[in-house]
Amino acid sequence: MRRDDIRNIAVIAHVDHGKTTLVDGFLEAANFFGHKTDHAEAFMDSNPLERERGITILAKNVSFKWKGTKINLIDTPGHADFAGEVERVLSMADGCFLLVDAAEGPMPQTKFVLRKALEHNLKPLVVINKIDRPDARSLEVLDLVFQLFIDLGADDSQLDFPVLYASGRQRIASDDPIVPGKDLVPLMDAMINRIPGPEVEPDKPFQVQITNFLYDQFVGRVGIGRIMRGTLRAKDPVVVVKRDGSIKNAQAKQVQVFDGLSRKDVTSVRAGDIVAIVGIDGVDIGDTVADPEHPDALPPVPIDEPTVAMEFRVNDSPFAGQDGDFVTSRQVRDRLERAAEADVALHVDTGDAAESFRVAGRGTLHLGILVENMRREGFEFVVGAPEVIFHDTPTGKHEPWEDAAVDVTAEHTGKVIELLGARQGQLKHMENHGNRTVLHFEIPSRGLIGMRTRMLTATAGEAIFSHRFTEYRPVAGDIPPRARGALIATDPGQVTTYALDNLTDRGEFFVQPGDNIYVGQVVGENCREGDLGVNVCRLKHLTNIRSSTKETFTKLKAKRGMSLEETMEWIEPDELVEVTPKGWRIRKRELNENARKRTKKSGA
Repeated sequence: MRRDDIRNIAVIAHVDHGKTTLVDGFLEAANFFGHKTDHAEAFMDSNPLERERGITILAKNVSFKWKGTKINLIDTPGHADFAGEVERVLSMADGCFLLVDAAEGPMPQTKFVLRKALEHNLKPLVVINKIDRPDARSLEVLDLVFQLFIDLGADDSQLDFPVLYASGRQRIASDDPIVPGKDLVPLMDAMINRIPGPEVEPDKPFQVQITNFLYDQFVGRVGIGRIMRGTLRAKDPVVVVKRDGSIKNAQAKQVQVFDGLSRKDVTSVRAGDIVAIVGIDGVDIGDTVADPEHPDALPPVPIDEPTVAMEFRVNDSPFAGQDGDFVTSRQVRDRLERAAEADVALHVDTGDAAESFRVAGRGTLHLGILVENMRREGFEFVVGAPEVIFHDTPTGKHEPWEDAAVDVTAEHTGKVIELLGARQGQLKHMENHGNRTVLHFEIPSRGLIGMRTRMLTATAGEAIFSHRFTEYRPVAGDIPPRARGALIATDPGQVTTYALDNLTDRGEFFVQPGDNIYVGQVVGENCREGDLGVNVCRLKHLTNIRSSTKETFTKLKAKRGMSLEETMEWIEPDELVEVTPKGWRIRKRELNENARKRTKKSGA
C-alpha cells in the first residue's frame, strides 16, 4: 500500500543549476519563514564552508506542509566530488526533481545523478530551470534531457516524465515553455500530483536503514533514515545489524521527525516516515536498525569507489606545534576515522606506519574540504600531492577516466583543446551556443589534477569546467609534470624586502616581507624548469654611505595567493603542504638539500 499523506523527494542536479535557490522558493511558497522576507539566500547552505564557497557540500533534510501533505525535501550537492552524499540519501526518496539549466543543458553530473535516481526507481520530475537567462533554449534542452533518459536505459514509465519550466530566482514555474508562470504553485502541486507517496508495509516488523547521522552534544549520535516497514515507538528495544553482519542490542530512547530544519519528538513513527533515532551508540551509515525478533539486514547502499588518494602525516617541520591544538598522530588518526564514518565515499587506511595515513576520496575538492575542516578545528598536519588510484587487472594496469565538459568563449577554444590534449584528453564532440562553445572530452583523472587553475589562467577566467568519473581503462601514457620548478629557501629567518627585490626576475613568490621561513620551505615558483635554492632572508650590508631615496621607491610584486585546493594540486610528489589553523605553506619532503640530492640520485 502507499501513503498519500507524505512525499519524500530528492532535489538533484549538476552544480550551479539552482537546486538550493529553488528550495528557498519552495519554503517561501509554503510560508516556512512566516512573515519574514529577509532570510539568507541559499538558506539550506548553513555550513560556513558552503556559505563561503557558494556550493552545497552536505545533503540536508527539510520538511513543510503543502495542502495538507507533508513534504520531506532532501537538498543534495551538485559537485561530482560529493557524489557519495547523493548516493546514500536517494534511498530515502520516492521521487526526485531533476533540475537542468535552460542554457547549459545536461552536464556530466546531470548524467550521474539521473543514473543513480533511475537505479533507485525514483519517479523523476524534470524542471528546466533558469528560463530567465537571455541565452535560454528550453525546448532544445528538453530534447537533450529526453535523449539522456534513453541513453541511460529508462523504461517507458520513466520516459513519461512531467516537465515544468521555472526560474528559482524569480520564484516562478509553468508547464508552458512560452507563457511564464506567476509563482511556484504549479511546481508545488506537481510534488503531490505527479510524485507518488512511499510504498509501505505497515504490518510487518520494524526496519530502517541509516543513511545519514547528526551529532548532538547532549545525546550523542542521531541516526537518520526512512522506515521501510513497521512502526517504531519511543523506548522500544531494537537491534543494530552492522555492515559486517554482527548484531548489537540497543534501545530507541527517542524517536523524532523533521519539522522544518529542526527535529521534534514524537511517540511513534511508521513506514514511509524519515525518522531520527536517538540513543543508539556507535550506529554507522549503512547499518540496519530492526525489530529484535526479526533482525533482517537491508542490502548495503552501493557507493562508487574513490579514485584519488593523498597522504596525511604528522607535521615534522621546524615550525611544528606553533599554531595547532591537535598535532599528534593519535589525534589526527582519530579525526580521520571519524570523517570516514560520516562520509561513506571516504576511505582511510591507517596502515602500519604510526605517523602516516592514506586517505582516498572522490577528488581533490572532496579531500580539500576535509583538510579545510580539520584546519579550522585546530589540527596541524602535512599532506602529500594527490595521486590517482590504479587497479591491477589481468590485462594490465588501469586508471580512472572521466567525462569533462568545458564551456568557453569561441576565442579560447584552441587553448582549451591544446591544454587537455597535452594531458591525454580526447575531444569527443563540441556544441556551439552563440558566442560560447561547449567542448566534451574523455580524459584520465591524472590529467585533471591541477587543470582548473591552468584553464582559468589560459582563458582569462572565462571557462566553466566540470567533470565526473566514468570508468577504469588502460593507462593512457605519460602526462607531463609541472612545467616550472620551485624556489627553495636555503636560509632560515625573516623574509626581507631587499632579498625579494634582488630575486624578482627568478620567478613568482608565495611569501612577503616579514614572513618567517625555514630551510627547505618552498617560497615561490621558478621561472624555468628545475628547482632553485634562494636566500630570501638576505639583509643589506650596512656602510657609511647613505642615500635618502635609495629604497624609498622599492616596489615588489604582490605574492601569489593560492587556495588550499590549488596548493594541493600545484605540488609534486617530492613536496608537502604544511597545514595549520593560521594557514598553509609548501615544503620539500627532505628539508636538507644534500639529502634531496641523495634521494634523487638513488631514485634515478
